[in-house]
Amino acid sequence: MRAKQISQYTLILLIISAIDNIRNLPQIALFGTTLIFFFALSALFFLIPVALVSAQLSASSQEQGGIYHWTCMAFGPKIGLIAVWLQWINTLVWFPSILSFIAATATYFFNPALASNKTYLVSVILVVFWGMTFMNLAGVRRSASLATIFSVLGALIPIGLIIGFAVLWVVTGRPLQIHFNLHNLLPTFNHAESFSSLTALTAIMTSFLGVELATVHINDVTNPEKSFPRALGVSVLIILGTMTLGSLGIALVLPLDQINLVDGVMQIFTLFSKTYHFTVLIPVIMLMIICGGLGGMISYIISPVKGILQVAESGYLPPFFTFKNRHGVPTRLLITQAMIVSLVCSAWGLMPSVNGSYWLLTDLSTELYILMYVFMFLAALKLKIKIMPAAHLFKIPGGIFGTGVICFLGLVGCIITLVVGFIPPSNIDVGSNMHYFIIFASGVILMILPVFGFYAYKKHQDSRG
Repeated sequence: MRAKQISQYTLILLIISAIDNIRNLPQIALFGTTLIFFFALSALFFLIPVALVSAQLSASSQEQGGIYHWTCMAFGPKIGLIAVWLQWINTLVWFPSILSFIAATATYFFNPALASNKTYLVSVILVVFWGMTFMNLAGVRRSASLATIFSVLGALIPIGLIIGFAVLWVVTGRPLQIHFNLHNLLPTFNHAESFSSLTALTAIMTSFLGVELATVHINDVTNPEKSFPRALGVSVLIILGTMTLGSLGIALVLPLDQINLVDGVMQIFTLFSKTYHFTVLIPVIMLMIICGGLGGMISYIISPVKGILQVAESGYLPPFFTFKNRHGVPTRLLITQAMIVSLVCSAWGLMPSVNGSYWLLTDLSTELYILMYVFMFLAALKLKIKIMPAAHLFKIPGGIFGTGVICFLGLVGCIITLVVGFIPPSNIDVGSNMHYFIIFASGVILMILPVFGFYAYKKHQDSRG
């Protein structure tokens, strides 16, 4: 039986809730006026291709979807394992960064100086993540409708406030930290250091990760051939508008060298509240942001584990990890996930500054996720050419040629981002460039290595019959 159909309006909110995130604004704001150029580039070479390709893949999956299923169909279970592992492990690296943002926001209730204290940040990350893990063990879930509520409360309303107060800041003639002209809108590459501006791609790509999670609903949409492209177009415009204007709002008001990545949002709200005399509302705004962040994490803790559970059930992990409790939750995988996240928190000691540590985790998470998208684009192209059935609820216009063009654009965006990921921004203290390169490259290798252990385990089990 087909699931209850959702409206175009609900689909728009689901796509927005999967992507729009206020925590990304400070790191994008660091790149000033050039962020407009990079947003347009990222939309063309990443956001739109991912949305279209994942929608086509989801529409062609009659029973089971997701990156593991798609890549297994195209290339077999070994490549499927790599893809779903990248999807899972990048999330484990991402958790400490989103939780550090929540922890830093909470400091404005009692002592904002703690936002730069690594011990405080790591302590809160561990307590909150383990607490939410135990909540998921008890079967706590988040519905799609609740996701939209969290998105509106924790992202859209606060971003709208930043944009509104930034406009007021400009029209009342207050001092601006950046200025707009044709020269400033485009990045320059006339010397080696200026190439670090390309790291804006990493910051913006991070903001677009996860759009494929919303396209799974395409099978439940009324008239998807018409409603999905329309919903996607509206969603892209809203996402680009809110993220671009929100980031510019911060860049216009705060000096770029004073923007803190973990509490930059509260920095801007604190300044606005003192300027326009609404300090009494700061606790309300903080609660909205914190609730939005925590609410958005509830399902993210359990969702990636489901992909790894598929891997375990396929024989690439010992049967020990397939155990589920009475709520149907893969208990041992969830506990293992929490243990790995605890180890990832050691990254806060590898960089000389909180901003540096935050960027390292964000960059590493993005690198791993982008690698997964490479497999997704290649799988989509192969399935379209050789395997995928002709009848879809949604198809990329132009047949094989249209799918090829979209996949090519996406692959170009992914490859550029993968290369740029090894370059640290010049305005974030990460130590020397070589120090960052070694740690970052080691992190990527360390996160991918376990896959070869899974291959060896599977081969050993198969040889035993």
